[in-house]
Amino acid sequence: MIKKSKSCSDKIVKKDHELISPSYTRSYPLAIDHGERVYIWDADGKKYLDFTSGIAVANVGHANPEVVKAVKQQAEKILHHAGTDFYAEIQVKAAEKISSVTPGRFRKRVFFTNSGTESVECAFKLARYYKKRMRMIAFLGAFHGRTYASMTLSAAKILHKDHFAPLVPGVTHTPFPYCYRCPFGLEYPNCRLRCLDYLEDEILKKITPPDEVAAVFVEPIQGEEGYIVPPKEFHKKLKKLCKKYGFLYVVDEIQTGFARSGYMFASEYFGVTPDIITLAKAIAGGLPMGACVSRKEIMEWPPGSHASTFSGNPVACAAAIASIDYIKKKKLWKNAERLGKLGLKYLNELKEKYEFIGDVRGLGLMIGVEIVKNKERKEPDAKRYKKLLFDAFKKGLLLLGSGSTTIRIAPPLVITQEEFEKGLEIFSSVLEGL
Repeated sequence: MIKKSKSCSDKIVKKDHELISPSYTRSYPLAIDHGERVYIWDADGKKYLDFTSGIAVANVGHANPEVVKAVKQQAEKILHHAGTDFYAEIQVKAAEKISSVTPGRFRKRVFFTNSGTESVECAFKLARYYKKRMRMIAFLGAFHGRTYASMTLSAAKILHKDHFAPLVPGVTHTPFPYCYRCPFGLEYPNCRLRCLDYLEDEILKKITPPDEVAAVFVEPIQGEEGYIVPPKEFHKKLKKLCKKYGFLYVVDEIQTGFARSGYMFASEYFGVTPDIITLAKAIAGGLPMGACVSRKEIMEWPPGSHASTFSGNPVACAAAIASIDYIKKKKLWKNAERLGKLGLKYLNELKEKYEFIGDVRGLGLMIGVEIVKNKERKEPDAKRYKKLLFDAFKKGLLLLGSGSTTIRIAPPLVITQEEFEKGLEIFSSVLEGL
């Protein structure tokens, strides 16, 4: 009997387990070799349709030629300079580009980062510095990152905080409008957004002194919790509450930004303008980069109060400019909006067919499908959820998990209708086997 040799992917996974921190999250044994547009190839040459975008990063597609060209041109000039100590035109151009597309027609300032969690850390420090107050309000179900301030603001999984105490003091969490699982047992719209009344009537009157609160941190759509889309008026009412008490309204658009929601930024859908906005993921076409953007008068802090050696890396700045230009040129938010509506219709039809699909929700090409044991009790079905992810992988479709048992569908925004429908058909065929 001939013994079957291990594949290249198997060998890579084995070496990874030996050498790399086990703290990374991997849902299935995919060892990536390369990507192009909406496709990924593994180390053994198998092709996959990507419905993850590398966690909402590859909005312009994998190895976008225009981004790659910009990266090459900049890499031939200089790979790094200490942007925290010197000046560079590429940083100024990137800041101009980012300022021009983010919500608000007012003067802004940009602090460059290398990741989403760094962008949130910057916003946290900036809010405290500007307001001269130390407390923050954040939401249950939120995910803002894994460094200390961002981890403290997060409240999606106990795993993120287990054994890491003490956390940053002064953060209070309040319910987010997760209407499928309302913490008050109410139904929208009859609830009249009880979650916001609770924040004002309970949190701000009994727990957290409002005159000590610097800012409210909020995601337009909660990502890690499973693409929770709040009622449209929620953010307007929250912004009004912030104005009433003098809180900064800090919006985390790390997952929702750069056309993912069917708008350049999800804040536009909700009709609100942040005082501070945090960005990352899709900002630079796949390169590690983020930004914290605020009204100009807020970001008035002295040299050295906040800085980073790799802040505004020139190659990442070039990639960001090219990526944003591509999104605008192709109007990728329109494709996201159109295909998102198609996807929601198709998936809601599947919801009617299967007892284990509890909820389908989303905006643009960020769609959540929540897997439950039955519709009445809404009990999460972890076993079926994990099998769905793995079976889709085996059939050549890459999906993201989130929340307790929610599948996230977030393909690159360059995907065609034919490719999107192909992915949905694979998804449907996997459901049949569950």
